[in-house]
Amino acid sequence: MNLKKLYSIYLEHPKICTDTRSIEKGCLFFALKGDNFNGNEFALEALKKGAAYVVIDEKEYYRSPNCLVVADTLQTLQQLAKYHRSHLRIPVIGITGSNGKTTSKELISSVLSEHFKTYATQGNLNNHIGVPLTILSIPPSTEIAIIEMGANHQKEIEFLCGISQPTHGLITNVGKAHLEGFGGLEGVKIGKGELYYHLAASQGVTFINQDNKTLADMAEARSVTNITSYGVSETNDVSAKISKTSPYFSVKWKRNGVNADHGYHEASSNLTGSYNFENTLAAIAIGCFFKLSPDEINRGIQSYFPSDNRSQIIQTEKNILICDYYNANPSSMQAAIDNLNTVSAEKKVLILGDMFELGDDAPAEHLRILGMSRSIRLHKRIFIGFEFFKLKDGADYFYKSTSEAYEALEECPITDATILIKGSRGMKLEALVKLL
Repeated sequence: MNLKKLYSIYLEHPKICTDTRSIEKGCLFFALKGDNFNGNEFALEALKKGAAYVVIDEKEYYRSPNCLVVADTLQTLQQLAKYHRSHLRIPVIGITGSNGKTTSKELISSVLSEHFKTYATQGNLNNHIGVPLTILSIPPSTEIAIIEMGANHQKEIEFLCGISQPTHGLITNVGKAHLEGFGGLEGVKIGKGELYYHLAASQGVTFINQDNKTLADMAEARSVTNITSYGVSETNDVSAKISKTSPYFSVKWKRNGVNADHGYHEASSNLTGSYNFENTLAAIAIGCFFKLSPDEINRGIQSYFPSDNRSQIIQTEKNILICDYYNANPSSMQAAIDNLNTVSAEKKVLILGDMFELGDDAPAEHLRILGMSRSIRLHKRIFIGFEFFKLKDGADYFYKSTSEAYEALEECPITDATILIKGSRGMKLEALVKLL
């Protein structure tokens, strides 16, 4: 199947589906493959459910003229997305980083939506499949797109940039995430820095927290020059300071330089945790760059409500929960513990689950987090997972699994406490919420 011909079909049927359980009438179904499934086997079912065409890469499943045979469905999906991107004449903001990608994306989208028709990555569609699907889902009326890019090994961000071709971008931060795939912290810097290389080569605009020495050094090493800077220091294009921290934080911010503000503007958020300060400031800086008014920027920050268990506060009948268990790595764990230390509450409880994908660094990093949690005053500490369980002693509560912790909490309920729940997604700590 010729790419240009496929593109003309896509323009007539711009809804892409990859799962027969969510087929929409008139869509274009791509028969992707995984470790435990072969989408080609569902091609006929997709047509029966209303797909206009199905894209397959195994000829034996050709059962209808509406089956389009290609060499590789995934590569074709990626090529189609790249080709479509080449026809878009809008700013595309690329976001990557070890922590805060999704929160930053949502904040930026909320701010820019006050003035522009904005489209952003839905959910966590930020990998080699999700980014192409995002590009192909951008509505024709969109004025600015925001593309989140995740990675767990080097060259992945470079590949995703090749598809999405961001004109603007930022790295939220660089920390100890996916150490196993990246080969250590220096490998993370190399991998995330691929976005800076792309923006430098394409003369795109890079948004940088210049107070973050790691990011500033990475940008300098990659000859990034077209920079809009943000941070605490007033030497940045946009600067801010935290004005309130509990239970939600607020920031006072101002523009510096030629268009300097005479005073500060205050933006109130629905986020907990000072670790979200940089994410919020990035959204403010991008709003300033695209010439939004202070009122529009402040409304955008205040309009964002966290979900999906990212820095989300839930008031139950028994406790106040800080739900931050969508994912975890040593950097985000440290930030969450530091934040709990600053929260005003008489009775504070910490529930931590194992951190995944740390490779050989796992024992040392879990030990470090254990020590850090014991450096602050808490009513109770609960550690869940095999890595934490290896460190079991008589000082706190340790459980091999979430189910074991569930049983223990059933027997000894926690009440009238502020509870931080954090761990890697695979720990499924959400199962504990009904008891808390």
